[in-house]
Amino acid sequence: MRAIRKLISIILVSALLFMVGCSSVDNPGNANNSNQSNKIRIGVCFDSFVIERWQRDRDVFVSMAKDLGAEVNVQNANGDVATQKKQIDYFIEEQMDAIVIIAIDGYDLADSVEKAKDAGIIVVAYDRLICDANVDLYISFDNVRVGQLMGQALVDAGVTDSNVLMLGGSDLDNNVTLVESGFRGVMELNNNTIVDSIHATNWKAEIASDYVRDNEEIVMNCSAIMCGNDNLASQVVPALSEMRMAGTTLVVGQDADLEACQRIVEGTQLMTVYKPVEHLAKRAAELTIMLIKERDISGEEGYQIINDGTFDIPYIALEPVMVTKDNMDEVIINSGFHLREDVYLNIPDKDE
Repeated sequence: MRAIRKLISIILVSALLFMVGCSSVDNPGNANNSNQSNKIRIGVCFDSFVIERWQRDRDVFVSMAKDLGAEVNVQNANGDVATQKKQIDYFIEEQMDAIVIIAIDGYDLADSVEKAKDAGIIVVAYDRLICDANVDLYISFDNVRVGQLMGQALVDAGVTDSNVLMLGGSDLDNNVTLVESGFRGVMELNNNTIVDSIHATNWKAEIASDYVRDNEEIVMNCSAIMCGNDNLASQVVPALSEMRMAGTTLVVGQDADLEACQRIVEGTQLMTVYKPVEHLAKRAAELTIMLIKERDISGEEGYQIINDGTFDIPYIALEPVMVTKDNMDEVIINSGFHLREDVYLNIPDKDE
């Protein structure tokens, strides 16, 4: 009898152990943890969100990446290079699948990129080239073309054989060099003289407006001012207003910020360059995930090779669009980039 009871006990214990073993394999929590660890993870390092457009880039990129099944961790360096390097180190420690970088200083991140690539992480330079770094992808708009459009708008408005002032963005941003080269080319072809040029450190708009106020004689002898972006123009135009020159001294910029579009329809800014950031952010998210999955992107639209100073790297170039008062509705309103009532906020009698 004891032998039978002992046998029954052994059978019960064995059955219990078997059930416990099965439950640990089929536990939904463990399965979720496994799926979580296999999910694509992307870290994004932003320069800052001072410039209006970066907030839009962030939202579209994150939304698109999530739709494609990826998690996104966004970090904001607030314009500080040392902080951005620490954030890249953090993403490396977290073993992200990819790091997307909007570089503050395109000439000082090569070591950080190398560290990430040595860890097997895909690195994408978003909108700003990182020089001498051999990133896996650089995606941006055709920045030389941006400068050409800015220059052409001035020429179309009658600026030839004239003096022009150039108030550029940060000289640590490689895109600034490309934009200015395109702009200078158009100026030279039309006998315009760039009488002076400066660069606004960290894209600080007050540097541009201070220049205007401190150099009134130079400004008064210029027919036009090229601003590195619309944020710089947002401070330059009020400075011109103080001198009663707003609307007569032509101002061009880029990014199609809402306030810039308002200034254009009001007549205090001639044009801006619209860069459909929704398209840029979506394509960046798509291509980053393709690279993580080791898919070939060489057949993608806009694909070309660019030299970063040391390495030939993949480059996706998107086409920018000139925006003036004449095509504001067609390009900006009809695309939904800005609402009509917002653009024409200060022109209440504008026909609906």
